[in-house]
Amino acid sequence: MEYEVRPARPDDLPGLPAIENSADGMFKQAGIVFPPGPTVVEQMTELDAEIVVAGDPPVGFAAVQEVDGAVHLEQIAVRDDLVGRGIGLRMLEAVMARAAEAGAPGVSLLTFRDVPWNGPWYARHGFAELPEDQWGPGIRSYWEAEIEGGLHRLGPRLVMWAPTDRA
Repeated sequence: MEYEVRPARPDDLPGLPAIENSADGMFKQAGIVFPPGPTVVEQMTELDAEIVVAGDPPVGFAAVQEVDGAVHLEQIAVRDDLVGRGIGLRMLEAVMARAAEAGAPGVSLLTFRDVPWNGPWYARHGFAELPEDQWGPGIRSYWEAEIEGGLHRLGPRLVMWAPTDRA
């Protein structure tokens, strides 16, 4: 089944935390249990981030916002029973295309270095580690907030970047 990637509508938003919670369950396989609190998508919605979804009703979403003059991919989440069907890749491709159309030089993200569907997955799709001396103040702020929030205690993290002009 094909899931169209499109901008989220207001009536999509209430269902997105359940998708995130479903996707987060996969991390238990890697020994990662996220601390309780609001979901990332709830936080991003409050910050007026751009959210794209796959499907109608949504089965996945990507949340992005502007950081340091580029697009920052805060999260991609796909319902756990649909993982491995290319839905995440279609959302990533949509994020990259939208960033290029907006004139952004690239897309940044923070992710787990060694979790197969995180760092290695993004590397297979054109992302590379962004050296710390190239971080802007926004990325540095994200990094420090993750440390303060305890995310770095769950596993090695890294900052990644992909230019929008890649072929």
